[in-house]
Order: sequence, then structure tokens, then C-alpha cells
Amino acid sequence: MTDHQSHPLLGKPLADEVTRGVRAALAGWSFQPHLVSVLASDDPASRVYVESKARRAGRLGVRFTGRDLGPQATQEDLHAALRDLSAQEDVHGVMLELPLAPGLDADAALLHLAPRKDVEGLTPANLALIAAGREPEALLPPTPRSVRFLLRQALGDDLRGRRIAVIGPGRTVGRPLTFMLNNRGVTVTLCNEHTRDLGDVLAGQDGVVVAVGRAGLLRPEHVRPHHIVIDAGINVTAGGVVGDALPDLPVRAQTPVPGGVGPLTSALMYQNLVRAVRLQRGEPVE
Repeated sequence: MTDHQSHPLLGKPLADEVTRGVRAALAGWSFQPHLVSVLASDDPASRVYVESKARRAGRLGVRFTGRDLGPQATQEDLHAALRDLSAQEDVHGVMLELPLAPGLDADAALLHLAPRKDVEGLTPANLALIAAGREPEALLPPTPRSVRFLLRQALGDDLRGRRIAVIGPGRTVGRPLTFMLNNRGVTVTLCNEHTRDLGDVLAGQDGVVVAVGRAGLLRPEHVRPHHIVIDAGINVTAGGVVGDALPDLPVRAQTPVPGGVGPLTSALMYQNLVRAVRLQRGEPVE
């Protein structure tokens, strides 16, 4: 088992394909969709993310606005901004940049964002539609969608009957992903960082998704040569950004960090913007 070498499962080829579809949709419209990013912190990483989103939007021909409420913003300032953007007809997608400044509550704020403008799929309304098995009516969170895309790439389009373990029941990845996989007929085992005898729990699985935010959580003794490993963890270390799984595990295929889930996630967010516009106009969405 030690000499087994996994092959990398890359997000960029899939991201390029999604982006081509987004460009084609945008080219068919007589207007430019408008995406707004709301910032309420002095988190330096968030500013970098917003700048990179602005550049990507520019390349795609999407109008992008950053609304910076500043780290002194109150909870009511945040609610008012989200209500205002939700009501504006020329705003088609809204993103709330996390983390917020200390003392601000993201869950309370998201209640004030119109679900059909929630391109990151974080509002309780969108999560409830997913849990209810009503995905066509929802905007799905891009990271879990990216994971499901990569699993289909590795295991085949039809995931029915597959067994997938999801390590990390987080709000943005693990919880929605559990329902999204179940909606495709997958048998899901939901684990967390406290799961005992992890290797035994994972042995019979076809795939393992890890999204805890703890570097080196998934190690060689936990996996089998037939596994597909999708690493949705992001951990900033002195040596750079790493995932939750150690690199080059002895498995069939593994997504690298960076270069796996990430590129596809940002492409799918723009696909969500296209879906959002269609939902807002009452057009059919697949």
C-alpha cells in the first residue's frame, strides 16, 4: 500500500467548462448582471478575496460593487444594507464576506438577505429547500456543489448507491453537502473530528470528503487504495495554504490544496449568479 500513488483530481478543467457556460449565458443577455459584496470587518484576507472577485467579475463582464460598511458597523447597519440590496432591482447577487467584525452575527444578518439573491447559498431558506429535496428551487452553496461535481467526475455521473463519508458537519460545506449527496441517492456517513476509529468507519466508503479546517486530520492510516478523497479544508500555515488531508495519500484519487475544490467553487458562484437572475425573472432553471 505504501507505494500506491494517487492521481490528482484537479478543479480547473471543470471550472473552465463551467465558466464557458456562464459566458454563453451572459452573452445572450441585453444587460449586465450586478454582483455586490458586503464587507463589515477589517479582516485583511477578506479584502484580498473581494479584490480577486472583482477582477474575475471584470473578466466575465459582470458588474461588481464592493459595499464596505467598515469594522465599526452595527448589526442594524448590516441588516439595513442587506435589506436595501435585496430590494434593489438592479442588484442580482449579494455576498456577505465572512468573518464579520467581532460582535456581529452572520446568521442573524442572513435572515435579511433575499434568498434568490443569495449566490453563496447560505440563507436558511436555501438550506431548507436543499434539506427538503427541492434543489431546483434553491441556490446551492458553491463549495458543496464543487465537491459533488468532483465526486461525479471521479465516480461517474450517477452517484446512486455510492457510499460517501463527510468529515466535518459545518454550516457552509458538510451540512448542505450531506443533504445534496442524499438527494442524488448517495448513502452518507457524517463524521466529525471526534469520530472514533476513523479508519474503520471509512474502510467501506467509496469516497471521503474532509471539511473540518484542521491541517493533517486525514492521514494514511485512515484511507484505503480504492478511496476518492475530496479535500475542502483550507488552513493557512507558515508553509502556505494546506488542506485537511495530508498530500499524496495512498488512494485512487485526491484533490490537491490549492487547485482542487477552490477553482471550481468560484466558477460555480458565477453559475449561481446566472441561476439567481433566472429565478428572479421567473424563468425555468434546471
